[in-house]
Amino acid sequence: MSAEQQHRDGQAADPGPRSLAQALRERDDASLAALLRSRPDLLHPVPTDVTQLATRAGTRASVLRALEHLDRFALQAAEALAVAPDPASYQELLDLLAGDDGDEEVAGALPATVALLRERALVWGGEDRLRLVRTARELLAPSASHSSPTGLGPSVAEATSGMSPGRIQAILGAAGLPGTHDAVSAVAALSGLFADRARVAELLEGAPEASREVLGRLVWGPPYGQVTAEPAAHLRWLLDRGLLLPTTPGTVVLPREAALSLRGGRAHRVPEPTRPQVAVAAERKPQVVDAAAGGQALAALDTVEELLRSWDEGGPAVLRAGGLSIRDLKRTATVLEVPEPVAAFWVELAYAAGLIASDGGYVEEHHDRHDRPEDDAEGYEDEETRDARTRRRSGEAEHYAPTPEYDAWRDLPPADRWAWLLEAWLPGTRTPGLIGGRDGRDRTLSALGPGLDRSPAPEVRRRVLELMAELEPGQAPDPAALLERLRWERPLRSAGPRRDQPEPPRAGVRPAYGGGVAPNDPEALRTKLTEWALLEAEMLGVTGRGALATHGRALLGAEGRSEGAGAGAAAAGSARAAVVAALLAPLLPEPLDHVLLQADLTAVAPGPLVRPLAEALGVLADVESKGGATVYRFTPGSVRRALDAGRTATELHAFLDRHSRTPVPQPLTYLIDDVARRHGLLRVGAASSYVRCDDESVLDEILADRRATALRLRRLAPTVVAAQADPRALIEGLRAMGFAPAAESAEGDVMIARPHAHRTPPRTPPAPVPDGPPAPDTTLLTAAVRAVRAGDRAATAPRKDTPEAPGGLPRTSPADTLATVQAAAMTGESVWIGHVNAEGAASQRLLAPLRVEGGYVTGYDHTADEVRTYALHRITGVAELADEADGAEPAR
Repeated sequence: MSAEQQHRDGQAADPGPRSLAQALRERDDASLAALLRSRPDLLHPVPTDVTQLATRAGTRASVLRALEHLDRFALQAAEALAVAPDPASYQELLDLLAGDDGDEEVAGALPATVALLRERALVWGGEDRLRLVRTARELLAPSASHSSPTGLGPSVAEATSGMSPGRIQAILGAAGLPGTHDAVSAVAALSGLFADRARVAELLEGAPEASREVLGRLVWGPPYGQVTAEPAAHLRWLLDRGLLLPTTPGTVVLPREAALSLRGGRAHRVPEPTRPQVAVAAERKPQVVDAAAGGQALAALDTVEELLRSWDEGGPAVLRAGGLSIRDLKRTATVLEVPEPVAAFWVELAYAAGLIASDGGYVEEHHDRHDRPEDDAEGYEDEETRDARTRRRSGEAEHYAPTPEYDAWRDLPPADRWAWLLEAWLPGTRTPGLIGGRDGRDRTLSALGPGLDRSPAPEVRRRVLELMAELEPGQAPDPAALLERLRWERPLRSAGPRRDQPEPPRAGVRPAYGGGVAPNDPEALRTKLTEWALLEAEMLGVTGRGALATHGRALLGAEGRSEGAGAGAAAAGSARAAVVAALLAPLLPEPLDHVLLQADLTAVAPGPLVRPLAEALGVLADVESKGGATVYRFTPGSVRRALDAGRTATELHAFLDRHSRTPVPQPLTYLIDDVARRHGLLRVGAASSYVRCDDESVLDEILADRRATALRLRRLAPTVVAAQADPRALIEGLRAMGFAPAAESAEGDVMIARPHAHRTPPRTPPAPVPDGPPAPDTTLLTAAVRAVRAGDRAATAPRKDTPEAPGGLPRTSPADTLATVQAAAMTGESVWIGHVNAEGAASQRLLAPLRVEGGYVTGYDHTADEVRTYALHRITGVAELADEADGAEPAR
């Protein structure tokens, strides 16, 4: 029996559901919940009944989103159904995917794929009447202007729809077919010829070689070609026999039936029923991976701390359009001793974690007018906005600075601080790799500026880590195989073979971070997102030497905060953060409370220092080199900085004695004493400014120095010299001459210059931009399915016809309404009511009255699936249910 005969027999035996709504209505609750889980956009808002659910599932936006979340083979199956007859049998779909020669892998994978398409409401119908949702067919089927993603063009019937009957008969004659009496039978005969593999091969035996070459170029797509008004002989041969059919003037197409015959029945050149395996590029001991990742995590913490410390007294200014200037980014990169794209990553990470923000409040804070009181929407202005407006009017620049959350973060243990950063990185949608590129309007994308959010970033980042977690501990994946797996799992619907596709990263080649990506190029963006996810995971210490660390695997386990990145202490307190921090803590060295002083005026910190020691040493000495051990160098300038901060020489000697495991070198003792001896010998105040010194010879030396000419000094007394420069410039000028002046207050006391920590007002970190609605939880799914079922029962329950409103809901008088609902309450039956709420919105409800009293009726509302109370004066009409519905009414 032929497939067509089986198809006809199947139609007669089992017609199946007549619509998608009926197919959904026949599902059980678990199947409906699976649909809503896989397509959460259908839940917003919750559909009132199954008909509305089916309508929403067939909208263009929802179908596009569903297609984008199919794997490559599921998408190939949908594309094959789009070029198959409507409806198509399962065997016809299998033939299109496996071809004439068959394919065991395709045959084995197709049942699960069809079940997946059914679950997501993209395909409905029985095994012998598979129907692709109409919107999906419109998106995936070929037209007169573009081909299908399979590379197939329109069918013979579609391509000849505007052709004259005489021309069709001429094609039949040239193809060796007998003429017919009408165009419909002629098209059917030509379609039958092209669908017969043997007859097509026989027809092409007499074709010129050039004609066969043309068909070879068109067979796998695109099937369209250009011809002139006087085509060449080999093209004329194809046109005469209908192997090329005209679509528009100058354009011809290879008909779908002929292309399938030439392809051996395959809709796709290479079906891909199995997911590519992620190849292993290298294998290392898990202990080595964890140790390397722990070292990277410690380096990441040091880098972020150095960034925030450098901005502690106020960071760079905010550009008018938002973000950092190129010059400020370069300065930050110099401070961190990293390339500029890497510096941009750390800046963005601190911003996403809520550790830095703008101090003005009008770049990051966007007040929604809908959140303001309606009576005060125009004049609403909170304290931060008023402060920002005042700063702008006064010309005061807006700067980036640490937030109050930074102080809380700094007091946490190292492992908890690292987990805080990871809680911001994993779900974040801001993409630092784009910095330096151009947006759709050809504007440069800057760090901390707008336009950096890419909603696919969290999914790609998490999926990269999940695929790495599927490997054995210590195995590093091949980046090219990883990217190919991601392409299979989330193929781009419009992406075919392209010569300008970005080359995937090769094994052993470390791609550069940053550089941006061309706008409106999703394939290039996904490739870059994969590369950046690998690099960022390595920089953060999630991976070590290319393999996922133990604490990185835990990052994918327990759930973290649902609200996204950087919510302060909640980040450190989440379940996921606690587990990750506990696994990372043993890999991080304990902070030290000592250093090793050396005779060359340096101090070596053999590991991370406790924060008080690190802060004090950072004032007393300059960092000379970083790494596993940090080297500090003592200089006259650094010692003077400590003295300016209020320390005395005695306190500095005691500090070094207390924290050094080696004796304090004599040169360092001499350096501190020598700088302290001269520190404060000169006093600078405001006259414009003055210099006061008890040693007259020192003032004589200053006045005689040519370098003091710019200060315009004048001696007022043997121990006092006045200057035209301001006190700060005078102090800097004297220090440049080799002196160590100290600032003096109006009372004559020495002024201590302590660093002033600048903090922004409390700030909310940037919220990730979601890629569609969030996945629903079990509670929401259960409630949604119940609501849809209840609404469907209410919408499909038949009513008794009345002469006044056949098939509808009549208007009844208040007395009739009261009598009907009272009778229903006594008998336990349900009735239809028409109701108008306080806003004037009318609706129809299926109500089972429980009691009627005080002008109100209380009953179980099947439409809302809950007990509700309605005022009788708002009920416009009542109708009883038809007799056949009474026995099927759901229990209350």
